[in-house]
Amino acid sequence: MIPKRYQQMHQQHPELMQAYEAFGKAAKEAGPLSPREVALVKLAISLGSGLEGAAHSHCRKALEAGCTPDDLRHVALVSAPTIGFPTMMRARSWVEDVIAKASPADPA
Repeated sequence: MIPKRYQQMHQQHPELMQAYEAFGKAAKEAGPLSPREVALVKLAISLGSGLEGAAHSHCRKALEAGCTPDDLRHVALVSAPTIGFPTMMRARSWVEDVIAKASPADPA
């Protein structure tokens, strides 16, 4: 699911968005991390930065890259000593939002 605002940016500024996406692709390909590892790192950065929309997006991308719901939950949990328990709880709720939509039968 591509967010509506992101689609609008593509319509309004196609060259800018192509350059942005090419930059992201080059960054992913610049090192030895697997797509799964990159997805988890990007999720962790989103959670630590307090970026709800990015966290939702990177949870979905991590699931697509082969990560499990428990992998995503673990990323949130290990963030607690760095970002603090209350902030981790907020970040974990974003992870749970995506997990619930991806597999409604999966218990939290």
